[in-house]
Amino acid sequence: MSITPPAAQATGTVTSRDGTTIAYRRLGDGPGAVLVHGGGQASQNLVTLATALSDRFTVYVPDRRGRGLSGPYSEGHGLHTEIEDLDVLLQKTDAHNVFGLSVGAVVAIEAARSLSGITKLALYEPPLSFDGVSQTLWVPRYERELKAGQLAAALVTIMKGTADRTALRYVPRFVLVREINRVIQKTDGKPVPPGMVSPRDLIPTMHYDARTVMDAAGPLERFAELPCELLLLGGAKSARNLTAALDGLSVVLPDACRVTLPGVGHTAADNGGKPELVAAELRAFFDASSGTP
Repeated sequence: MSITPPAAQATGTVTSRDGTTIAYRRLGDGPGAVLVHGGGQASQNLVTLATALSDRFTVYVPDRRGRGLSGPYSEGHGLHTEIEDLDVLLQKTDAHNVFGLSVGAVVAIEAARSLSGITKLALYEPPLSFDGVSQTLWVPRYERELKAGQLAAALVTIMKGTADRTALRYVPRFVLVREINRVIQKTDGKPVPPGMVSPRDLIPTMHYDARTVMDAAGPLERFAELPCELLLLGGAKSARNLTAALDGLSVVLPDACRVTLPGVGHTAADNGGKPELVAAELRAFFDASSGTP
């Protein structure tokens, strides 16, 4: 799920409105671009993508709160908190280009409604619930398993509930639970490099990511007046509910550029996916002229 970060990066922090520290990685030089990771991830998951963009941009990759070097979740954490966290980072960095993956894309598009500094917005499959399309049917089972301390089962529920149109959908749950339990047991007690987050510790963060997605449920027409250029990215193998969200946004925002990447699914931007495909689209979209609003 992650790789060791390259040496040619720095770290920094900002303080959100409620006093929580938000940490970020910084790579490269040029106009600023912020990459917002998805659910069950941390900044470490977008290092390869950030590196691919760092020859033309100063890339900032925050750890959304509750993971990495960032501070803990606050009481009542939800979409509004995520937007505040992104806002303080944009203000400090003066970045105007934003990419969001999955839940990070939900945060980014909702932020763009109120934060005038975002001039170019690239979204990879935001899990928006609207008009009978639900992105959180898996949540009740996940919550039960998480509360019972069944981390492997909870992760399998996430995987099954958000799976691409691949063979994973047909692998029996008990097989996946057994194998993930082996991995968890094998890594128990082993140190994690500073600033990194273990897969085990990322599983509980989906509780808050699901809440953020639920906070954003509603008609897509609210995005019709977005004051920024928009790129909608998705994978040819992604789940139908995610491509439905992109379809809906394309109707509401007919001037948005829509790109479907061949041979990949929902996690193409992750280190373990095909981040080079995503980087090529972002490089074309976040050109040097976007550095000034």
